[in-house]
Amino acid sequence: MLSWNLKIPKQGQQDNMKLIILDHYSQASEWAAKYIRNRIIQFNPGPDKYFTLGLPTGSTPLGCYQKLIEYYKNGDLSFKYVETFNMDEYVGLPRDHPESYHSFMWNNFFKHIDIHPENTHILDGNAADLQAECDAFEEKIKAAGGIELFVGGIGPDGHIAFNEPGSSLVSRTRVKTLAMDTILANARFFEGDLAKVPTMALTVGVGTVMDAREVMILITGAHKAFALYKAIEEGVNHMWTVSAFQQHPRTVFVCDEDATLELKVKTVKYFKGLMLVHNKLVDPLYSIKEKETQKSQSSKKPYSD
Repeated sequence: MLSWNLKIPKQGQQDNMKLIILDHYSQASEWAAKYIRNRIIQFNPGPDKYFTLGLPTGSTPLGCYQKLIEYYKNGDLSFKYVETFNMDEYVGLPRDHPESYHSFMWNNFFKHIDIHPENTHILDGNAADLQAECDAFEEKIKAAGGIELFVGGIGPDGHIAFNEPGSSLVSRTRVKTLAMDTILANARFFEGDLAKVPTMALTVGVGTVMDAREVMILITGAHKAFALYKAIEEGVNHMWTVSAFQQHPRTVFVCDEDATLELKVKTVKYFKGLMLVHNKLVDPLYSIKEKETQKSQSSKKPYSD
């Protein structure tokens, strides 16, 4: 007699790559922020169950961070039981330097929300033993139970974090020498002076991000269009490290219209046709206000003499 062993997916479980296409950067940023908000609230974090979130730096996530700050200030979202792990940090740049990623995260996100500083983890680019620092970072992620959602951005050459072209797709957190294209791209943050731009960084590996239970990658602007094409329409290739996420069971690419300019018309049409379904991931939009209301109602004792 034949027996069927069917695996029923849990609610919200995904087994395919998603490409979310919005008209503009601001809409892409808001969609990503709504998605993070819903994931945190649905996870129902608490003192014994932290939501672990991987975070990027750079200009792309700024709009998303601004929306998350807005949600916190409106009382819709809390980061009290969220633990964060950042992707990378420059080597040799003082922690309080305005262009360090410690400064970036503090000024653009952490100081505006209710996250506890001890729950924010950023690699130390001034550690005496850099490889030991990288190894310890991997251990911290493991001790936290792994990363629930890793948010990332990419460079025009398709690199994620500082995993530049040619990086191993199973790489772990390590010291990395930066490519000249990256140094040139980052010079704008250092008064255009190449001599001031760090040439090395500590970065999570492609394998580190792949280990996350879910990955969301933000790709906006026409200058990222070729990288998105390589990530979506071509095969997995270590010269375009973002392409590795084709093989992750739960990857969400969030982009604006400009970033799709190199994609085939039928590819864009296909994913736009799925937006009605994909928008259900952010609509309804959950709020901790609703949870608190439900708690207070359930704790009220029924009237008695």
